[in-house]
Amino acid sequence: MTTLDGTGEAGGADLQPRRAGLLESLEIDTRLLGMIGALIVIWVGFDLATDGLFITPRNLFNLSVQTASVAVMATGMVLVIVTRNIDLSVGSLLGVLAMVMGAVQTEILPQFWGFDHPATWIATLAVGLLLGAAIGAMQGSIISFLGVPAFIVTLGGFLVWRGGAWWITQGRTIAPLDGRYQLLGGGIDGSIGPTWSWVLGAVAVVLVIAGAIAARRRRQHFDFPVKPLWAEFVVSGLAVAAIAGFVATMNAYPHPERRAALELVDTMTTELATGGLQTETAALVATLPDDLKALAEDPQANRNALIRGLRSWEGLPRAAHGIAVPVLVVAAMALLMHFLATRTRFGRYVFAIGGNPEAAQLAGINTKKVLMTVFITMGMLCAIAAAIASARLQAAGNDLGTLDELRVIAAAVIGGTALAGGMGTIAGAVLGALVMQSLQSGMALVGVNTSLQSMIIGAVLVLAVWLDSVYQSRRK
Repeated sequence: MTTLDGTGEAGGADLQPRRAGLLESLEIDTRLLGMIGALIVIWVGFDLATDGLFITPRNLFNLSVQTASVAVMATGMVLVIVTRNIDLSVGSLLGVLAMVMGAVQTEILPQFWGFDHPATWIATLAVGLLLGAAIGAMQGSIISFLGVPAFIVTLGGFLVWRGGAWWITQGRTIAPLDGRYQLLGGGIDGSIGPTWSWVLGAVAVVLVIAGAIAARRRRQHFDFPVKPLWAEFVVSGLAVAAIAGFVATMNAYPHPERRAALELVDTMTTELATGGLQTETAALVATLPDDLKALAEDPQANRNALIRGLRSWEGLPRAAHGIAVPVLVVAAMALLMHFLATRTRFGRYVFAIGGNPEAAQLAGINTKKVLMTVFITMGMLCAIAAAIASARLQAAGNDLGTLDELRVIAAAVIGGTALAGGMGTIAGAVLGALVMQSLQSGMALVGVNTSLQSMIIGAVLVLAVWLDSVYQSRRK
């Protein structure tokens, strides 16, 4: 016998008991919802405190770029903590990997193919990934096969790799880095522009809708309970609105006036040297004020004066940044790690070990191999984060990544990863990283002293752990 639910659908999948409330119907994680609420409160609070400077396209663009390196590492820290371990070496590992990759692209590879070679950034990143995997394998094998606690091993790594970052170049800062490599850090050139941002946004919307349809059909196929159709539309609609809002915000941040003026002058110089202004450029020049129009007759000779005039001209066209490259890297890593954690045998083994290590071992899971693989993954994610961090600063310094281990652990814990193991989400960790960076950036805008910022962030971490313990006790 079949029954009809509120959507009018019939079938075995709808034989579930009526859900008690709105959140149960929407099947939204209350902890994730709480973090989103906290993030909104933080943003609105800092926006009011800074007279509207916080919630602006410029600040949100910078916030997304600044969050990237910690967010990438936080996706790996989720798996580490889920297995009831910890990694205190990630900040130092980021520093040493950044220094190695900096030395590779500025001192080693140029001896073979010169500077700014198209393959330099690829070779550099490959070296970083291999070294990160090797260090992760070494630390993971000591923990797994020698039985040394992860706290001690990674605490030793914290000291060893920080010293290694200094030893590689004896404290020198490595710069300038390869031009293509610098795109990984965002900035003026490290974004994809408005058109491609909307294209990727449209692709993300299609994936969200397709994923919701596939998940519903999969539940129906296995005769599992399904959400009412109105709940599917609400959840998917909120996701689509968030994607559209994010893309619109990134596209609302234009390039600086100086950059736009330089591009226009260079365009005029090139076109005049090759036979005359193109139609679009000529139409723009025709709208210039008379004094600038006179300068534009010979842009190469009047370059500096023309640039100064264009920067103050209200009609100067300024292209939008669009989504930053490091944000795309975070999205790709988050999707990959989410798939790894929820759709693969390895991911199921990780959560099984975190839930009950003894039972997992008795069930035939090679817990030592899985644990070592987790630390290898963490090392490779540190290499990607090192590339983002050094590219954003356009230099590799031996102090890069200092205290990042605390930020990464805090992001994972604030994002809902239980320190007792067995529970955590990749999306929560990324959102936790955004919460942490929002606090730090907001306090910097308000003018809070640096030492007080650390005190506040530390207090937030303790509060997050306490809330996690309360949440766990209520679930029992």
